[in-house]
Amino acid sequence: MTSLPPSVRSAHGLYLITPEEPDTARLLARVATVLPQATWLQYRQKAADAGRRLAQATALQALCVDAGVPLIVNDDVALAAAVGAAGVHLGEDDGDIAAARALLGPEAIVGASCYDERVLAERAVAAGASYVAFGAFFPTTSKVTTRRATPPLLADAAALGVPRVAIGGITPDNMGPLVAAGADLVAVIGGVFEAADPAAAAKAYAAAFAR
Repeated sequence: MTSLPPSVRSAHGLYLITPEEPDTARLLARVATVLPQATWLQYRQKAADAGRRLAQATALQALCVDAGVPLIVNDDVALAAAVGAAGVHLGEDDGDIAAARALLGPEAIVGASCYDERVLAERAVAAGASYVAFGAFFPTTSKVTTRRATPPLLADAAALGVPRVAIGGITPDNMGPLVAAGADLVAVIGGVFEAADPAAAAKAYAAAFAR
């Protein structure tokens, strides 16, 4: 288990995940309108080639530095290191947490998808994860999901001593029980970026945390 910086230990709020946007300028414009409401931003891009991913991640890192929001790169430890991102998020089959920690350093934010399993979260934290993510809690169109997490899992994971992220179909209207159960952050893609007014949607998530 790694020692968490105070800024990570106290992280709370909206964890924005970027949409699959091939146009870099458009991606930056879409993110810029909602970034002020974000606690963290994750760059997630499955379809682009390596060159475009590097260009987008580099541009997002500059945007995040200006906004004071940590950038976390999905799945790609080397890309996170190349652009100087704050950290990386790894799925169950996306790489070794201890190796990511060794490469990115003790201050990096290293997250792990733990789906609906506390045992995965325990292993992740033991290997050096900074936070654990559970889900999906609700049906989602952002990715294919076969696992369903429940609020008691969030409460049970408090003993792990790291921030708990809830993901999957979360809206300002349904997130209350998750926050009450202990979710420190809610991760969102479509709920913000597919909204008619993304900036207003991002503010609604932040307001839901305040409630």
